[in-house]
Amino acid sequence: MIQARKWLRDAEHVVVLTGAGMSAESGIPTFRGPDGIWKQFRAEELATPQAFASRPNLVWEWYNWRRELIAKAEPHAGHQALAHMEACAPNFTLITQNVDGLEERVGIRNLVRLHGDIWETVCTRCGERRRNHDVPLSSMPPHCFCHPEALLRPGVVWYGEALPSSAWDRAVHAVEHADLLLVVGTSAVVYPASSLITLGIRHGAHTIEVNPQSTPLSNDMDLRLAGAASSILPSLASVFP
Repeated sequence: MIQARKWLRDAEHVVVLTGAGMSAESGIPTFRGPDGIWKQFRAEELATPQAFASRPNLVWEWYNWRRELIAKAEPHAGHQALAHMEACAPNFTLITQNVDGLEERVGIRNLVRLHGDIWETVCTRCGERRRNHDVPLSSMPPHCFCHPEALLRPGVVWYGEALPSSAWDRAVHAVEHADLLLVVGTSAVVYPASSLITLGIRHGAHTIEVNPQSTPLSNDMDLRLAGAASSILPSLASVFP
């Protein structure tokens, strides 16, 4: 921890990559492994364009259920610590694989959402995005205002879809210029997000992993801080006044 604090204090550009473990501490299921079952369906079966095309009502119901869970969740001390880091570091970028919006609720501004935003809807025809925090939304997928024949879908990246190019480009640029890459609560197996870690290593950033369990990239990191983000991150951020 002493070394990690020194690197954080001295870094000109801090980049943080968060995964599902960060949100799990706020009570949001990870949707991988045992938490991925809903009404006998796995997340991988529902979060696809094919599933929405064939059973839009079922997929919409699942996302409404997820929104209800997220609406009840609160950011934890780890989220607050990241907001404090952003306020104190010369340059700070948070790259997240999560879609729940907990980072924005603590005031984090320089945020890259790799996998989209569950609080947005997207027209399946024109691509128009709109934010809506109503819980629940309609019981069935609504239609676009501009194209009444087109359904609105959740504004998230589904299995088999490419990441938004603008978000990916921002993430790559941030990692390439990072002095410190902090990897929090991610399994390091979801591609292409996991490649950002190897990119940071290749560009010479100090790398720190915060996770209760080891991951496939743990041995490649400079430091590993084993534990919950809600306890590790506040201790790390205490280097700043």
